[in-house]
This record gives sequence, C-alpha cells and structure tokens, in this order.
Amino acid sequence: MTEISSSKYSEAGVDIDKGNAFISRIKGLVTDTHTRGVINDIGGFSGLFAIGNAGYKDPVLIASTDGVGTKLTVAKLCNRHDTIGIDLVAMCVNDVIVSGAKPLFFLDYFASSSLDLDQATAVVKGIADGCKISKCSLIGGETAEMPGLYQPGDYDLAGFVVGIGERNAIIDGSDIRVGNKIIGLASSGLHSNGYSLVRKVFFNDLGLQVNDHVQDLGCTVGEELLKPTRIYVESVLTVLRNYTINGLIHNTGGGFFDNIPRILPEGCKAVLQKDSWEKPPVFDFLRWQGDIPEPEMYRTFNMGIGMMALVNDDQLEDVMQQFAALGEKAYLIGEVQAADSAANKSVIIEGLD
Repeated sequence: MTEISSSKYSEAGVDIDKGNAFISRIKGLVTDTHTRGVINDIGGFSGLFAIGNAGYKDPVLIASTDGVGTKLTVAKLCNRHDTIGIDLVAMCVNDVIVSGAKPLFFLDYFASSSLDLDQATAVVKGIADGCKISKCSLIGGETAEMPGLYQPGDYDLAGFVVGIGERNAIIDGSDIRVGNKIIGLASSGLHSNGYSLVRKVFFNDLGLQVNDHVQDLGCTVGEELLKPTRIYVESVLTVLRNYTINGLIHNTGGGFFDNIPRILPEGCKAVLQKDSWEKPPVFDFLRWQGDIPEPEMYRTFNMGIGMMALVNDDQLEDVMQQFAALGEKAYLIGEVQAADSAANKSVIIEGLD
C-alpha cells in the first residue's frame, strides 16, 4: 500500500492524521453509549440505527438540534472541557422529551481552528456521558478543522438528536385546559442560556476570574458557570408511563415569557407565583450585581426551573410524588387560567418587581 503524505494540507492548518488519531481515541467512549438499535461502528460515512419492533403502532420520529452558545468561552477560560458535552446533549434531548418522545440516537458537530486531541476527547467524553444519562446512542459526528475561521483554542459545538413517539400520544399542548396545574422541576443552575449577559456581569462588570471564590455562591466562578445542564429524560418518561401530562416546557432561552406561550392553547394564560420555588443563589447574584430588572431575569434565565409539566388537578399530588421519588425537586408553581381574550396566551408572574 502506498503511503500518501498530507504535508501541504498540514501546512495549511488541517491534519488528516490527527483526525484519524482522534477517531481512535474516542471509539471506546462512543461505543459505550450504543443500545441494541445501533448496527454499525464508528468510522463509517453515516450512523445506522434500526428502529425494529419497538412496540409502536404508529411511530413518529421527533428530532431536535441545538448548541451551548457562549458557555463554551467559560470552558475555555477554565480549561475544562469534560462537561460541556453534557450541556450539548441536554439541550437537545430535553427538547424532544417535551413531545413525549424517547431519545434514540445523537450526533455531534465539533469545529475548531486546529484539532487539540486532549481537548476534543474531553468534549466527546462529556457528550458520551450525556448520552448515557439519556439512554441515547451516540452514533456519529463531524470533526472539522477550519483555520482562519476560528481563533486558536476556540471550538464550536452543535448537537442533533432523533427520538421516537406514538403518534396519538404526542404532547403538543392541545389537551391543556383552564385549571391545569403547573409543576416546575428544579434546574441545576444557569444551564446553557443567557451566558452573554452572565459573562458581562461576572467578567466585565465585576472583573472576576474563573478561579475566584464567591462567598454568595459557595464556589468559584468557574465551578458555578460550568454546572452541567440537568437532563430530565428518565424522570419525565417514567412519569409519562404512569400519568397523563398535558403539556411540557423546556425552560431555555426566552425564559418563562417566551417558552410557556409556545404550548398554551388560545384562550389560556399561565399564572405563576414567584416565590413558590427555591432559586439557586446565582440568580440573585446576577440580578443585584448586574442591576438587571426582575422581569428581564425571568425572560433571560430559567430562574431555577428547567422543565415544567402541566397536569390535571386530580393527578397533581401523584405526579409530584413520583417526580420526587425519581430525584427531582418538584414544585407547584402556578396554574392555567382563562385569558382575557380568545387569542391571549400570556404569562403572569405574580410578585415581580
């Protein structure tokens, strides 16, 4: 077999051999996530997943894609890259479960100026960890070196997930009714939203460094800002097997005011009580140190609630108890009320300044 040199391509900033070495490094991490639906190994031109006889009468594939935004810059400042992949998976799988779908498989896109094997391997380890938590197979990805487009040391991530659900069991909010109760599931902190504002407050306005310990937070800046996004897959799907949930909301960018109306039927509004759940201290810290108006906080951040479930009043206690038994902090945070007009799908948070 003839050896082929890629020295000219390497001089231009792209190292094919390093890319092949990367595949060898991550192969074990990837295959450890595989469920029985995966029918090929890493390294092919595409990932193959057999749905098979999954017990669905009328199966629907449900897909989502997302990234982690400028939280990546915090990972770079901390030189810690083994949890950002969990965030990537979480942002995608938490989106598909709100439709009632079980995540099946995941793909990632990793782009950098020049491939750093240790950095990239740490990122994929986090992705694999997130897939294991979600019981979702990592079946492929793309690794791209683009010198000139990215600065040295920088990288970007995108994730793609495909799930499956029964057509007649898809949750789309159409069953939500006046009187439904709103359960909030606690977040782990900031998750992966609002980081442009977070970075401005912590680093520009306050001049803090990632290793600075903040008494109000009980940890360093880096430790707080890199807390992985909570993955709700197992708890939500378990509750769905036992109870009826009329609506689910992944509380991400846009916060309460933009996310809740996405599933409300016409003629309904959501009324929440601001003090009905425990908020991680990072949110008060940001509000007061950044001089951020309270309504803007609730539109930018999750404020301690990463997922919401809308249920009938007669199932409220049972659903909350099961969420608690599954390790979730579940709060009754509000209810659905009749809107002032047929087309009004507003959100009211009582007690806001």
